[in-house]
Amino acid sequence: MPKEIRFVAGVDAAYVGGMAFGAVAVLDHQSLEVLETQTAVRQVKFPYVSSLLSFREFPVVAACIGKLKRKPDVVLVDGHGRVHPYRLGLASHLGVVLGLPTVGVAKNRLVGEVKQLGEETFLVFEGEKIGAAVATCAGVHPVYVSVGHRVSLETAVKIVKNCSRRYRIPVPIRVAHKIASEEHKAKMAAATNTEAGERRVERETERYS
Repeated sequence: MPKEIRFVAGVDAAYVGGMAFGAVAVLDHQSLEVLETQTAVRQVKFPYVSSLLSFREFPVVAACIGKLKRKPDVVLVDGHGRVHPYRLGLASHLGVVLGLPTVGVAKNRLVGEVKQLGEETFLVFEGEKIGAAVATCAGVHPVYVSVGHRVSLETAVKIVKNCSRRYRIPVPIRVAHKIASEEHKAKMAAATNTEAGERRVERETERYS
């Protein structure tokens, strides 16, 4: 993990049928200006298994990051890191394989008990402090932050807070989510238009046959 964080990325994926649409957005850590985005589409080859979602999402998310021209100093992942039954959620899986500092930022708690320790609220699982419940702004439910790879929990929480500003979900992940959603909607619309066009041709052919 570099001493100075300049570029922070967010990744997310959207699914339609058997296809995964992934997106990554690289932002300036201080201004949160979007500097680069990339997308990828992959066929889903791993079934839905609640504790093994990283195997389903990894291919498309890794493909997006692989296209980046600007290497991020840290990647915020819409998913868990060590807050996982096997201590290896998507954020950790991604970080270990790609060799990047990663942070898990999840909307829902997978494992662990929420405990107030001093001024901070942590997730404790099997006697170990494995994550933090972070209220990123007033009046919203916390997000569950955990170490992915090559970053301390304290640093992970600071990064998430800095990147959230007035939102519950950190801005880099919000941007990636929006791009992934728009990408899958555009692809589905194109497929629908193509299918409709093919049906029109078939009807016209039948009329004159």
